[in-house]
Amino acid sequence: MPNKIPARNRVLYPPARQETQLLPQQLIYPIFIQEGTEKTPINSMPGQFRWPIPQLPSLIKELFSLGILSVALFPVINPNKKCPQGNCAFDKDNILFSAIDTIKSTENSIQIVADIALDPYSSDGHDGLLENDVILNDATVEILAKMAVCFAQRGADILAPSDMMDGRVAAIRAALNKASLTDKIILSYTAKYASSFYGPFRDALDSAPKAGDKKSYQMDPANRSEALKEMALDLSEETDIVMVKPALPYLDIISDLKKHTSLPVAAYQVSGEYASLKAAIQNKWLDETVLEESLLSIKRAGADLILSYGALEWAKQQ
Repeated sequence: MPNKIPARNRVLYPPARQETQLLPQQLIYPIFIQEGTEKTPINSMPGQFRWPIPQLPSLIKELFSLGILSVALFPVINPNKKCPQGNCAFDKDNILFSAIDTIKSTENSIQIVADIALDPYSSDGHDGLLENDVILNDATVEILAKMAVCFAQRGADILAPSDMMDGRVAAIRAALNKASLTDKIILSYTAKYASSFYGPFRDALDSAPKAGDKKSYQMDPANRSEALKEMALDLSEETDIVMVKPALPYLDIISDLKKHTSLPVAAYQVSGEYASLKAAIQNKWLDETVLEESLLSIKRAGADLILSYGALEWAKQQ
């Protein structure tokens, strides 16, 4: 008998049939900012730059036109300004403050995520205060809470503690409430793993630890259930968003968190993930559509928001 079954639609990935949809407003674009007037390419992250303040408006306008409405800022601090306590974070001439002012004056509706950690500002390169090769958790938390209030007052919309110190979300929440900054959002790096995928980021920011590593306060890559414990702590301390970092090697963690909270779940497709994909694309080992595929996999795993260096590139291709 002749086959009566209609032929299947052969169109690849027709939007109407996609179970997972990725939208530009679900992406957050990380931006490295630096002093000067010319942008500088980052060799380990093809297509990415350290951006000077005068060139930020053109970048922000492009992002906004493509529907990307949030950016995460990471300042490149002059080494001469750094100290073990990271005091330069509070200097009135902190380049982060200039970047916030410039972005808000360019497009006020762009949401700004401010990283809350000491590593960009510390001469030790660690996320917390270091004394005799030991991280001082409680003393660090005090500084982070002060930093969050300072950055929020200068115009940051979302405060993102990336340090993994115990109790820092509660301290930041209390400090924001005390300063009548109750409208500010806390995006906690809930499950931040001690990963080798951070290398290009530390190169771009010149923030690698001068001694030791970050394994004493970042999570062991072998641990899965620990992420749920960390999330339970963050929820009890009143975070608004939880996040997993890195993303692709930890899709199971993204899925776990999504199943156990009604809060938005974010994921950070970090520098090493991006650099690996770009290297494969440039060497023609992989097709350029692998970037979109990777972003879709992160979204499919359960991420509501994705920080990605490929956000701008992806949006241009839509």
